[in-house]
Amino acid sequence: MNVIPTEIPDVLIVEPKIFGDARGYFFETWNKAVFESAGISCDFIQDNESKSKFGVLRGLHFQAAPYTQAKLVRVIAGVVLDVAVDIRKGSPTFGKYVAMELSAENKRQLFIPRGFAHGFTVLSEDAIFAYKCDNKYMPSAERGIRFDDPTIGIDWRVTPSAWILSPKDTVLPALSEIEPWEE
Repeated sequence: MNVIPTEIPDVLIVEPKIFGDARGYFFETWNKAVFESAGISCDFIQDNESKSKFGVLRGLHFQAAPYTQAKLVRVIAGVVLDVAVDIRKGSPTFGKYVAMELSAENKRQLFIPRGFAHGFTVLSEDAIFAYKCDNKYMPSAERGIRFDDPTIGIDWRVTPSAWILSPKDTVLPALSEIEPWEE
């Protein structure tokens, strides 16, 4: 496994070791001891999966304390642009983001620690997105930031006329209107 730091040091790209032959491939998506030796220590308690079609934009979502979540995300089928926005109070990278193309082909994973808003858009015809969380989902703790907040300036790589959004994602507050995350 290869762990690659991003522009925001706590957000990490994970490149698993792929074992392939004429039959196909095999790789470990999670091995607690291996990930801990690489500096990623989480007690993941829940796995989630979603399927979305081209242009679906989900995010930017996070949960308020005490239900904040770290995530390990990957794509099983298709291609997405995955985004993590730093919302940690006092962080030198507050309001900055990491955007990474994740695909079934590259098999990369992105580790997103607590204190980040998360979202993705589907770049392929459809995509199956999977992620591990280290805390349970709590509807009353659900929060978010506008996906198109100009102070963040995310290039979602899909033209706005093709975006498919949930009604709730169109009315989320700007980054300046949220309470920054504190440990």
